[in-house]
Amino acid sequence: MTHSHKLRVCILAPSAEYLGGQARQAIRLIEGFRLETSLAVSFIPHNPKFRGVFQWLQRIKYVRTVVTSLWYWTVLCFKIPSCDVVHVFSASYLSYLLAVAPAILIGKLFGKKVVLNYRSGEADDHLTRWPITTVPIMRLADAIIVPSGYLVNVFARFGLHAKAIVNTVELIRFRFRDRQPFRPIFLTSRSLEPLYNVPCVLRAFALIQAQIPSARFIVAGSGSLRRELETLSQELGLFNVEFRGGVPFDAMPELYDEADFYMMAPNLDNMPGTLIECFASGLPVVSTDAGGIPYILTHEQTGLLASCDDHRALARHALYLWGNQEVAAAIAAHAHQYVQEYTWTHVRERWLTLYQELVAPTVPGNTLAASNPQRVD
Repeated sequence: MTHSHKLRVCILAPSAEYLGGQARQAIRLIEGFRLETSLAVSFIPHNPKFRGVFQWLQRIKYVRTVVTSLWYWTVLCFKIPSCDVVHVFSASYLSYLLAVAPAILIGKLFGKKVVLNYRSGEADDHLTRWPITTVPIMRLADAIIVPSGYLVNVFARFGLHAKAIVNTVELIRFRFRDRQPFRPIFLTSRSLEPLYNVPCVLRAFALIQAQIPSARFIVAGSGSLRRELETLSQELGLFNVEFRGGVPFDAMPELYDEADFYMMAPNLDNMPGTLIECFASGLPVVSTDAGGIPYILTHEQTGLLASCDDHRALARHALYLWGNQEVAAAIAAHAHQYVQEYTWTHVRERWLTLYQELVAPTVPGNTLAASNPQRVD
C-alpha cells in the first residue's frame, strides 16, 4: 500500500486523561497501529476537554454534558469524512447514547466502514432496557467486535453477530515477579462503584486478617463509594488498610509489584484488563465468577473463583493460597503463560485482517495483512 493509499483509521474512545479500561485499550491499539506502515491512525476522544476561557463550562453540572456532546458531534462531522474506518469504543447506557450511537450514525451517513468495539459487561441489561437505541443502530455497524466469548453469546441472544478480539497487555510494562515466599499483602484496584462490589472484598479481608493479623490491604481506585468503604473498614475493625485513590495507568505496574495477592468481587463484568495485567505481573487472583470472568480465568489453573457476593468463599480461597504457596506460585506461572495470547503480536493480525475485509472492495492497493508486524509488547 503506497503512502497515498494508507488505510485511514479513526479511533473514538475515552480520553487517556480519564482512568479506565477502555482508555488503556485504546492507547494500546493506537501505539500498535502507529507502527504499521499501512495505516494512518487518528484519535477522537469521547470526552474532549476544553481549554482556555471555555474550561469553566465543563465545571457546571449538566451544562458540561450538553456542551461537550455538541462539540464532540461537531468534531465527528468534520473528521469522519476523511477516514476509511471508524473504530468506536463503546460502554453502555448514557455514554453509548451520547458518544457511540452518534458516531455510528454519522459514520454511515458519510458512507464509512464502522467497527463497533463494545466492551461493557452490562451489555445484557443495556440491550434489554434500551431496545430503541441499541439493536437497530448496532445493526448499522459493519462489524461488532467484543473482547470475550461471553459478550459474543450475549449479543447472539439479541440477534446480533459479534466476533471476539481479546484485549492486549504490554508485557514490557508489567514485570513478572516470582513471589515465593509470598507476603500477606492484598490488592484490589477496581472503581469504587456498586458494580464492582468492593464492600464484599473488604468483608473477605476482615476474615483474612482474623487469621493473619499482619495482613495488609491496598484499595486503589476512585468512585462514589469511597467514604462508605472507609466507614465500612472502620466498622469491620480493619487495620493496615490503605485507600490509595485513583492510580494512573503508568503507575499500575509498580502497584501490582507492591502486592502479592489480588482480590476482586464484581457482580457484573466482561473482560477486565486488570485480570490480564495481574497475570502478566505474577499476581495470583481470587475473583467472583461474574459475567465474562470465567472465560479468561480458569478455576484452579489461572486463579480461584467464588460465587458473586460470597465474601466467605473469597476469604477461604485467599487463605488457601496463603497456606499453600507452591500452589499459588504454580497458578501465577500458569496465568503468566496463558497471558502470552494477549500480546500485540497475537492480536495485531486479527485487527488488520478485519480492516482489510471491510475495505478491500473500496481502498485500492490494500495490502494490510501483508504489512510487517511491529513488536510493542
